[in-house]
Amino acid sequence: MPELPEVESVCHRLRNTALGATIVRATVYRPQMTHPQAPAKLRRSVAGRRITAVERRGKHILLRLDGDITLRVHLRMTGNLTVIPDARLRPETTRIWFDLDDGRALILNDPRALGRITVHRSAELPDLLKGLGPEPFDPSFTPAYLAEAAGRTAKPVKIFLMDQKAVAGLGNIYAAEALFQARIHPAAPAREISARKLKALHSSIVGVLTTALHSAISAYGTAGRFTEGEFFPAAVYGREDQPCPVCRARIRRIPQGGRSTYFCPRCQR
Repeated sequence: MPELPEVESVCHRLRNTALGATIVRATVYRPQMTHPQAPAKLRRSVAGRRITAVERRGKHILLRLDGDITLRVHLRMTGNLTVIPDARLRPETTRIWFDLDDGRALILNDPRALGRITVHRSAELPDLLKGLGPEPFDPSFTPAYLAEAAGRTAKPVKIFLMDQKAVAGLGNIYAAEALFQARIHPAAPAREISARKLKALHSSIVGVLTTALHSAISAYGTAGRFTEGEFFPAAVYGREDQPCPVCRARIRRIPQGGRSTYFCPRCQR
């Protein structure tokens, strides 16, 4: 699933390509992808509206349209949102597309058809997104906040970090990498981690995501298929049985929350 850096890279690209364009019409090829709304609502609400801003909240892309309307897009596992020169050139896995007034098209290309696009009055968004925690780059995400949030749960720290209520946008790859940099075992109960290590974890989360954001913008500067962390220099993720770059112990993999977690058993205690 695209994480914060990949989603932000899509927003970065759309700010350069879609901002200011007017949507002529919307075509919904897979109706379930507007659930729980009917496709007709999407088509009716966006026709003739100009894209005035491209924002991100957690893993959600928010396309602000004039008339106080917002398109909320979640890419899920394999979605990608991009502008192409002509709707007739769309890939066969395009599920929803928007014809633009200059002949181009904004498409949701999603091989597994798991993504979602819904339309809302902009005033509805705060309530819809109120369950999300602070953004990792927001001033409200402080070491004190992280320590307070971790102290409220006995969940393994990796599961805690992936809960969007704790930190918005952080997912499997970069949670594993941040824990490695902070030398914290991913199965350690969050509330049992020392203040010193939580401070190091806060710093590593911000540092890892900063590096990942730069690499993602470079990787997805043009339209393409997602491979999360494609250019990111991972120390542990996806490196099972390979040597740790610090101590040379073998990287291990364990299942957590239905996902694979990678860690160094010697560095992360």
